[in-house]
Amino acid sequence: MTDPLWGLPDPDTKPEFYADVPVKRLIAWVADSILIALICAVIIPFTAFTALFFLPFLFLVVGLVYWIVTLAGGSATPGMRLMAVEFRTRDGNRFDLGMATVHTILYTVSVSMVFPQVISIILMLTSARAQGLSDHFLGTAAVNRAAAS
Repeated sequence: MTDPLWGLPDPDTKPEFYADVPVKRLIAWVADSILIALICAVIIPFTAFTALFFLPFLFLVVGLVYWIVTLAGGSATPGMRLMAVEFRTRDGNRFDLGMATVHTILYTVSVSMVFPQVISIILMLTSARAQGLSDHFLGTAAVNRAAAS
């Protein structure tokens, strides 16, 4: 049987690509969330503070744009770059705009509900490639950038 994720490194023969990736993704997520909150804080005064009335929506929109643009621009958000992690497609390529958009939308849907988020966390902690729920659907994986170079 062939591996459907043939372009990604094999976790059995090259475990360094996936070493500590779940922890790095968590730290990257915290860093990215702080950056998104700072961007929202800068935007709020330009709306004469009316954005405070729809702050969750503003945070969602800024987050979507942030994730899509940064993932399409280098297959990693600034937080992921800080932690030396990047996403790769099932072919081993970096994300393009389409993949970044689809991944971000699936990720946003999964984190908006408790059950899919819990499944995603369990998958990241137990799967060989440390893939979350959206990664499993798309065949993508986060890998250590230092191991990829």
